[in-house]
Amino acid sequence: MRAVLWLLILVVVAVVAGFVVVQSRQRKQRAELTLADALADARQVNERLGGQVYNLAGSNDAAKQALVDASERHLAAGSQLDQARTPAQARLAKQTALEGLYYIRAARSAMGMDPGPEVPALDGQNSAGKVSEDRVIDYDGRQISASPNPSSATPNYYPGGRVAGRPVPAGWYSEPWWKPALIGGAWGLGSALLFSSLFAGMNGVNYDVQGFETGYGDGYQDGLNAADNAGYDTGGDNAYDPGYDNSGYDAGSYDSGGFDGGGFDGGGGFDGGF
Repeated sequence: MRAVLWLLILVVVAVVAGFVVVQSRQRKQRAELTLADALADARQVNERLGGQVYNLAGSNDAAKQALVDASERHLAAGSQLDQARTPAQARLAKQTALEGLYYIRAARSAMGMDPGPEVPALDGQNSAGKVSEDRVIDYDGRQISASPNPSSATPNYYPGGRVAGRPVPAGWYSEPWWKPALIGGAWGLGSALLFSSLFAGMNGVNYDVQGFETGYGDGYQDGLNAADNAGYDTGGDNAYDPGYDNSGYDAGSYDSGGFDGGGFDGGGGFDGGF
């Protein structure tokens, strides 16, 4: 009788162990398939970006600079893909490639061409706002300009989104004032003053310097509404919602570099399949 009992126990243990092994293998297979799908999706976007980069030649400073930036995003996305080991890392690579496609659209627009199909929104892009009027400010001994349109005075484009956890509005600028944070992953002490001077009261940027400093972005207003509904005093329209994760897209893996339009050859062909 005792032997039969032990035999039953061994059978149960074997069945449970087998079930655990099967479940573990299935989870691993699902994870591998999810990663493979994410990598394939990101590679497809980056390949489209590469086709545009190597088939367009800028005809003015703004277009050339946008193509330089697009090329940097293409290379950065390729590097991120090589290192990606999780779906989240693959998604970051896709975001980088999508940003490159925005630079392609900007270059085409600067040359008076059809920008092509719309590109999916970047993380934080919609909430970052956009330059809606021409501005020129004096900052740290130099003039910084912002405009909704490209020109010889504003040849540096940014598609809008978050840099080092803070929003940067979409638009054309005289210089890439966000570049130090892009490279170093952190903003300098004077960044809030620059932001306030450049965007204060601008219709296309519906948050102030406090929102800039606290990382205004997707989910920010939802957090304020939730706090209001709960009866809390949020301290003003731009109070920080501690539930908001502004760490989403890390753009620090590539350099917006200086203008160098010499690296692009080709006949301006356009691949419409973004």
